[in-house]
Amino acid sequence: MSDAQTAPLDKDPSSRRSRRRRSPKGMARNDASNGARPGKAKGDATRAKSNSARRPGGRHAGPVYAAVDLGTNNCRLLIARPNAKDRQQSFTVVDAFSRIVRLGEGLGQHGTLSEKAMERTVAALSICAGKIRRQGATRVDAVATEACRQATNYPDFVSRVEKETGLKLRLISGQEEAAIGLAGCASLLNGSTPRALVFDIGGGSTEVSWIDTTADRPRVLASRSVPLGVVTLAEKYSEGMELSSANFDLIARDTKRAFKAFSKRHGIVDAIGRGEVQMVGTSGTITTVAGLHLKLPTYDRNQVDGMVMSVGDTQAVINDLRARDNESRATLGCIGRGRSDLVLPGCAVLEGLTTLWSVPQLSVADRGLREGMLLRMMQGKMPGRRRRPRARNRKSTAAKGSD
Repeated sequence: MSDAQTAPLDKDPSSRRSRRRRSPKGMARNDASNGARPGKAKGDATRAKSNSARRPGGRHAGPVYAAVDLGTNNCRLLIARPNAKDRQQSFTVVDAFSRIVRLGEGLGQHGTLSEKAMERTVAALSICAGKIRRQGATRVDAVATEACRQATNYPDFVSRVEKETGLKLRLISGQEEAAIGLAGCASLLNGSTPRALVFDIGGGSTEVSWIDTTADRPRVLASRSVPLGVVTLAEKYSEGMELSSANFDLIARDTKRAFKAFSKRHGIVDAIGRGEVQMVGTSGTITTVAGLHLKLPTYDRNQVDGMVMSVGDTQAVINDLRARDNESRATLGCIGRGRSDLVLPGCAVLEGLTTLWSVPQLSVADRGLREGMLLRMMQGKMPGRRRRPRARNRKSTAAKGSD
């Protein structure tokens, strides 16, 4: 795959003196499987309330934006209002939703989205559509990523989603996915370090962006997306729910090989040797590793987002996970049974990246595509449909679980 050139992106000029970086307003939240409460990051001066700034009838005063991120493994929604005082550089979250749907299940074997996976996904998207209607979102953007990029029946799936939920999915390239994700975590970039590697280990692909941080706005010099994601790798290499040591090492080697030419072309290893490169990770893999490093009994976004880990600490967590079987991994509060078979393939990709690029530490971002979509819509840099999703056809499969 060729590298992509993209336009500059806005960066939040917040302080970067401390080891734990403060999260932008409205971005620090912890999505639950059946929705999440609105609010701001712990430590912010104020806290959003579900009934704040609303018109009679429950609608919010001012524009409300909604971003839907449909990945290979997860369906995520974020609804927010821009904070006018800082010119749309931050926002206040009014609602959110996240559910594991495994849309890419079986995709590597058959090349199509399975009926069961589509049913699960449409059910989750129906919940998203209901939340969007209830919050009165005036701008909506819904994107699909790697699973839909690979699936031959993607057009039929898109039509089904629009018919049953009213949401119109927009397929984005790996390069656009990387650029939007950067917009969501740009405030974690340290302007005193001239270059940055930002990576996202997803369900169906891994994206890496090579960033210039010296200007007022971080600029993507190049990006690369490769089809190495935790769902597809688990299906290809795991035996039952277990990933053998040999296959773990194979995934790590494949990851290094996939980005080796990209690294050489842009002189990344030499720049690291000169101390000019920082690394930021934004994915379920790195946030899980961070939560385990902190020994959290359950995952807490406010403690993880913005933290800095040494690569040695990262590797220690990976080694511990490799020594466990699936049942043991499933008992860990930051993993759970729904993701216990996916964490090792993700760790193998992470190990491949950190051995190819020996940066001594990395920043952890529990933010990315949804946040970037919202900021870009608010700044007029991304399309957002004015029309709100309509109610789902009652005759179609009902979404289970409350929202």
